[in-house]
Amino acid sequence: MNATTRSNPHSAAPSVKIIINPVGMDRPKAWLAAGIEDFRRATAVSLAYGMFWVGISIAVTVGALMLDLWHWLLPLIAGFMFIGPLVAVGSYGISRALEANRAPHLGDAFSAWKPHAGQLAMMGVMMMIFFLAWIRLATLLFALFYGFEAPSAAALYASLLTTPQGLGLIAVGTAVGAVLAFGAFSISVVAIPTLMDQDLTFMEGIEASVRAVARNFRPMLLWAAILTGCVLVGVLTFYIGLALILPVLGHASWHAYEDLVRCEPLDKLAT
Repeated sequence: MNATTRSNPHSAAPSVKIIINPVGMDRPKAWLAAGIEDFRRATAVSLAYGMFWVGISIAVTVGALMLDLWHWLLPLIAGFMFIGPLVAVGSYGISRALEANRAPHLGDAFSAWKPHAGQLAMMGVMMMIFFLAWIRLATLLFALFYGFEAPSAAALYASLLTTPQGLGLIAVGTAVGAVLAFGAFSISVVAIPTLMDQDLTFMEGIEASVRAVARNFRPMLLWAAILTGCVLVGVLTFYIGLALILPVLGHASWHAYEDLVRCEPLDKLAT
């Protein structure tokens, strides 16, 4: 379960071997506990970072309502699962500062992506493809169940849980969204923190992520469920809960990466 790459393709730096560690079903709980501890140690910075994304979420929601695009709210909210791993990059920077025994600041969060901006941008493109695919499929499913004329907001949301077509839309949409979301999770859960920590290409990060999920499928399925459930709770609090949930999950995901992935220089392994 190893992959060989170079730590920096533009230098004479030694090659590294990406080793995927097996983990048990107890590890997701440990990652979450470690994330909560990081949040406790850097409460002000982590909370400020979370509140920034809450502000963005509220602004998008208000904008959709003002533009009479309320019917896009549910797919947009569900689509957050596709861009969430990129949102977590700032929390990774805070956790790295804590591990370096430094007092983290907002610069650690908002500039964490800069050293590997190109490869992280490519991961952003990959995640956006999943997001756009979801929006397209959500539009097609809506047309399939409700036609091309959108009902009023009150009529639509009232029918979702009270009519066969509403229940059908929820069931099919949830199934389709779950498949896409797990695909996005599989290529990003390890890839993004790996790209922050190592000089790798985004495809090497994706490979490491997919192998981590494949080797630890049950623990990673549990971790995906925990992430989804926590984000859902945050959304149901009208985004306010996301101010705490997003940074905690970001810190926890950093510790998940450190638990799952080990990068060893080949010259060290040869000795």
